[in-house]
Amino acid sequence: MRITKVLGAVLCAGLILPAVDAAANAGMKEGKVTLESAGPIAFGPEGVLLVADAKAAAVVAIETGEQGSAPGKTLKVTGINEKVAALLGTSADQILINDMAVNPQSRAVYLAVSRGRGPEAQPALVRVKADGQLEMVSLDNVKHARAELPNAPEDKVERRGNRESNARTESITDIGYMDGQVFVAGLSNEEFASTLRSIPFPFKDAVKSTSVEIYHGAHGAFETRAPIRTFVSYKVGNEPQLLAAYTCTPLVQFPLKDLTPGAKVRGKTIAELGNRNRPLDMIVYQKGGKDYLLMANSARGIMKIDASQIAGAEKIEEKVADKKGVNYETIENWKGIDQLDTFDKEHALVLRKSSETSFDLEALPLP
Repeated sequence: MRITKVLGAVLCAGLILPAVDAAANAGMKEGKVTLESAGPIAFGPEGVLLVADAKAAAVVAIETGEQGSAPGKTLKVTGINEKVAALLGTSADQILINDMAVNPQSRAVYLAVSRGRGPEAQPALVRVKADGQLEMVSLDNVKHARAELPNAPEDKVERRGNRESNARTESITDIGYMDGQVFVAGLSNEEFASTLRSIPFPFKDAVKSTSVEIYHGAHGAFETRAPIRTFVSYKVGNEPQLLAAYTCTPLVQFPLKDLTPGAKVRGKTIAELGNRNRPLDMIVYQKGGKDYLLMANSARGIMKIDASQIAGAEKIEEKVADKKGVNYETIENWKGIDQLDTFDKEHALVLRKSSETSFDLEALPLP
């Protein structure tokens, strides 16, 4: 669920890249980091890893010390879940890779992992080095900063019919760094439960929240409780936007200027990409002088969207039978993709299922 989401100085076209701030990490303290869960993850400036701890309703920024130039080669690690399990001293069926993020400077890959699959699962962070070797990320004595999220859902299991759920696990559904702010999507315990929180980096000031509402064409209704599943930043015309995807699968625009503390913002639904589907990850990239949005999802393959459609897209505000709005192309040869991130200008990094029990980590040429 994770890409390296960044916003700052505009490079070209609609792509948005991070502003470099030499003092961005000032104020971090050295010490032990304690996590109750790990994932989603993303990168901030100067190789700082942002870790969402949904169970604790907190975000932790960890200094990795990786600020060197990226090596000019691709990466493939077969059976990555089996190798992670071996590193953690367990079997592959007892771990979950919750998210991955590529350090845009070093190209080292970080994995947010759960050891175990129940409420007692233990979090871990694993680094995949440029040569494909794995190592644990030590949290014993590192520079870090921590931000607690206000108004998080209560940590309790509720039963509806035959299903059990815990809203606290969705207190953070995605995370990204944008021009000095860490944006956090998820749920709150408020009436408008779907929330975007912003945290000034590196967490010196209070967490501020914006409630977000969308029109969901597949349901034919406005929704305030469904959380954003994944988001990216993108500049439409001269205006920075947040492009957010929801379950079933609305694609929605939010102007960043509207996401002010305490506001209740209604996004512009620009696509219904098919119901009975869950978006997993998105990236924005450039190829042949054009911008594209690439979305991994649970049921409809990898979607490639020509970003030039976004500026003129009409607002969806009536019930939709299946699909409407901006069009997409399915990348047929990208099968079994579970997670997606930008690797470099020519490649995406994917976590893909290679068999019933095995996953591979692989850099693929951008389509």
